[in-house]
Amino acid sequence: MLHIKKLTKRFGENVAVDSATLEIDKPCMIGIIGRSGAGKSTLLRMINRLTDASDGEILFGGRDVTKLKGRDKRAWQADCAMIFQQFNLVPRMDVVSNVLHGTLNRHSTLATMFNLFPIADIHRAIDILDRLGIAEHAPKRAEALSGGQQQRVAIARALMQDPSIILADEPIASLDPMNAQVVMQALRRIHEEDGRTVIANLHTLDTARRYCDRVVGMRDGRIVFDGLPEQLTTGVAREIYGADASFSEEATSTEIETLDATQKALMEAEATI
Repeated sequence: MLHIKKLTKRFGENVAVDSATLEIDKPCMIGIIGRSGAGKSTLLRMINRLTDASDGEILFGGRDVTKLKGRDKRAWQADCAMIFQQFNLVPRMDVVSNVLHGTLNRHSTLATMFNLFPIADIHRAIDILDRLGIAEHAPKRAEALSGGQQQRVAIARALMQDPSIILADEPIASLDPMNAQVVMQALRRIHEEDGRTVIANLHTLDTARRYCDRVVGMRDGRIVFDGLPEQLTTGVAREIYGADASFSEEATSTEIETLDATQKALMEAEATI
């Protein structure tokens, strides 16, 4: 399905991604973990062609994506939709119009300027919003929604492109634990129900284990782990993050139950002082 071979990105003397190789032969949900600066975002941006690779290949359907130009490149970016940490919505535009912008590659510039979208596309956008549990917010400005709701609007916009692959760059990094779970559950359902491949950069181990079929660990631009969630032990995590024995997963947890337990332990410790 998607084969990444020795993909490398250099910025001057700095190597952001160093000979990354991944083979994805069937639809799955993959979590990429690693500390800030490990190369996770650069890897996704190269796959989507927002950033050009310095070396290596990205093969999909027999084509080398790194060589696509013009219309073919734009078609690939539609088939490989990108979701960002900061949502990238138009704040003063209504929600349904933001979702409809996922079809920009299929409409003329004039139609886009005046928001002249086919009725069928409008109905489909509302159906997608309904699937994500936010259809009632369709006429509201995007800026009026909470962070979690805005991220679901961004997911809906990606789905309007009808992509084979969804790339999510830290989709829950700016969300509270409750909204983080809602967004991750939505991405998981999209994979299971639609058969789409989802690749998400994540900053917490428990999230990767809970929602992903496969976990990839990056350190200093290199892929240093590629395995099943149950193989992601604390020891392996220390190697990925370059951490010592004091490394604690609970400090980065997004699971509400873990956070509650941690808070309770802190309160009990304070009570004994």
